[in-house]
Amino acid sequence: MNLRELARMLGLSQTTVSRALNGYPEVSEATRERVTSAARQHNYRPNTRAKALATGRAMAIAHVIPLSSQHEMVNPVFADFIAGAGETYARNGYEMMLSMTGDREEARLYRDLRARDAVDGMIVHAPRLTDGRRALLDELGLPYVVHGRFGGDTSGYNWLDMNNRRSFARATTFLIELGHRRIALINGLEGMDFAARRRDGYVSALADHAISADPALMTACEMTEYNGFEAAMALFSNRNPPTAILTSSMIMAMGVRRACYVRGLRLGRDISLISHDDDLSYFRNGGAVPEFTVLRSPVREHGRLAAAMLLQVIQDPGCAPLTRLLEAEFNVGQSTGAAPVALRTANQG
Repeated sequence: MNLRELARMLGLSQTTVSRALNGYPEVSEATRERVTSAARQHNYRPNTRAKALATGRAMAIAHVIPLSSQHEMVNPVFADFIAGAGETYARNGYEMMLSMTGDREEARLYRDLRARDAVDGMIVHAPRLTDGRRALLDELGLPYVVHGRFGGDTSGYNWLDMNNRRSFARATTFLIELGHRRIALINGLEGMDFAARRRDGYVSALADHAISADPALMTACEMTEYNGFEAAMALFSNRNPPTAILTSSMIMAMGVRRACYVRGLRLGRDISLISHDDDLSYFRNGGAVPEFTVLRSPVREHGRLAAAMLLQVIQDPGCAPLTRLLEAEFNVGQSTGAAPVALRTANQG
C-alpha cells in the first residue's frame, strides 16, 4: 500500500496523512492515532527518501564501531542491542548506518558524517573513562545518546546505562551472605566506564563486610569465552583459590564453566558463579530454572530505549539532556551455593 491508497481509504488528503505519520503538531491526536493505526494494520511504510525531502532530515542514524581497540564490540551483546535499536528505527521510518573504523580514524568519520549531513544523530558505544568523543560531538552539534556513561561528570549529555556499581555490589553481597570470602572478579577492560563501575561495586561490597580486596583475585580482559576460561584456570591454580567467581559477561561465564569441567569442579557445590548479561537471543540461560545465577540485563530492550531517546532528541533539539539509569534483575540459578565448609572455616579463621 502506498501513501495515495492509504489516504483514499481513510478519506483524508495525502498531506494530512503524511503530516500525521511524521508527527506534525497541527494534526489532532485523534487523526494521528487513526492514521498510524491504519498504517500498522496495512503494513504501510513511508518512503524514506520522500520523508527526508519533506522533513529536511537524512532519516538515518549512525552507530560507529571502533575496531582497532580492544572493545569487543562485535559480539552477541552488541548484536542484540543493534537488533533492538533497529526495531525502533524501522517503526519510525529511519535507516541505520553501521560504520566500522579504527580508533585513530574515528574523529575524522564523525566530522565527515556531520559535514555531509549523512545522519540525524548517533548512538555512542563503549564509553571510556577518558573519552574525547564527548567534546568532539558537542563541538559538531550532532545529536547523540551514549549507551553507558563517560567517566567523570555525567551531566549535560544524553545517556542510558545500567546501574553497574549497584548490581555488582549486590551480587558480591549475595555471595558473602552464602559464606564466601574468597570471591574473584573476572571483569571487562577497566578503561571502559562500565567495567570500572562494576569493579567499584565489587570492592565496596567487600569493604562493607571487612574483607580486603585481593589483587590476585581480580582480572580485567576482553569479554570472550576463551578469556573467561583462561582467567578461571589461573584462579584455580592460585595457592588460595576462590570459592566464588563474579563475571562481567555471560560469554565469560561459559568459559568459567568449561574451566570447572576441566578441573572437575561442580558449579553451585564446589564453586559458585554469578554472571552479568544473560538475556541474549542466542545464549539462553537454561530452562525454567536458570543454569546461572545472573544479573539480568535485557540488552535488546536497551537498544529500543536508547533509539527512542535519540529520536526524541532529534525531534526536539532544545529539550533538556535525557538520562536513564536501569537496574539489573537478580535471578538465582543453579550456579551458586554455600561456600564449601572446609574452605569457609579456613577463610574465616
